Amino acid sequence: MSLPVLIVGGLHADARATVVEGLLAAVPGSVALHHDLSTAADTGTVRRTVRDASGRLESGETPLVNDCACCALREDLVPELRRLAADGTAALAVVELWDSVEPRAMAEVIAAHGGELLDLSNVVTAVDPALALAALANGDDLAEAGLASAATDRRTVGDTWARQLEYAAVLALVDSPEADESDLALLAQLHPTARRVAAGSPELVRLAFAGFDTEAAAAAQHPACALLPQEADEAGVATLVWHRCRPFHPERLYAALEDLACAAARSRGRFWLADRPDTLLSWEAAGGALLVEDNGPWLASLPDAAWELVPPVRRAAAALGWHPEHGDCCQHLVFTSPGLDADGLRGLLESCLLTDAEFGQGRKGWKRLPAAFDALLDPVA
Repeated sequence: MSLPVLIVGGLHADARATVVEGLLAAVPGSVALHHDLSTAADTGTVRRTVRDASGRLESGETPLVNDCACCALREDLVPELRRLAADGTAALAVVELWDSVEPRAMAEVIAAHGGELLDLSNVVTAVDPALALAALANGDDLAEAGLASAATDRRTVGDTWARQLEYAAVLALVDSPEADESDLALLAQLHPTARRVAAGSPELVRLAFAGFDTEAAAAAQHPACALLPQEADEAGVATLVWHRCRPFHPERLYAALEDLACAAARSRGRFWLADRPDTLLSWEAAGGALLVEDNGPWLASLPDAAWELVPPVRRAAAALGWHPEHGDCCQHLVFTSPGLDADGLRGLLESCLLTDAEFGQGRKGWKRLPAAFDALLDPVA
């Protein structure tokens, strides 16, 4: 019989500890496995502990892999879980991730290499609602905050927290007297499909065994078919969904990037540049830090024969908004924030689109526009 494995992540250690300790107390026979990356840079090792509701059961260390603490965690995690499963005494293994470790990578490692011994039973992010906005708005590099998992780690606090939040199927909310309605509204709008439950509740115990599909979760995060939030406005927090079927002028959009990245606590989606008309570009911003990436071709630019190589979920997502002329090429950006200036944001975005005269030049004309994004998308060139 396979061992259920529950991942509990989140940037705030106190909230995480509250959730994990509650689960250990509520589920007889449960154990928690934790890899502490905090001293990895000094010691060259990652510390591992296994504990149950009564306290620590065992501890050990694993060496860094290529000077990367997170790589060491990935290599050590599954063997340790398989050892616990083979022992046969644990009813649930709770993997408590370290502060800046993102759950997706660990979930996919367990799903891919756990075999018949391990069953990924769910992914939970522990949340203190009163701290959610501050974490999201934090544009500091993880290295500056002492949370980097490797010397090459260039993530920021805000975008790491956003991905921890948006990947999980369950948000476990700890009791926080400082939290108000706007904090809860922010969480609801950032990840409306997540189950939001109280830490320590019977509902969380039930969801710990609900099951988790890593392929579906990955598809829900992919820019081409992401399950993006819908328009909302509650308790001073708003979400703007902006969808257009005309490409951006690269130079005007580039000039507006700083204002757009800072316009909301969180923004994400996909967009279309006139000088790169066949390329699906992704947009992720948190805390004023923006990441733009090339995610390959739009489906409309692929030959029919190549469609069979595309996952069905992406074909279905494209079909929902298929344009008779441009196919799936579009702008689909979502901005969520307290005090969002939706009208001003719409105006700025609209000003970055091609004008009627520019649009009328067609793709040959578009490709002659200034290649303003080359520095972001082709940094080596």
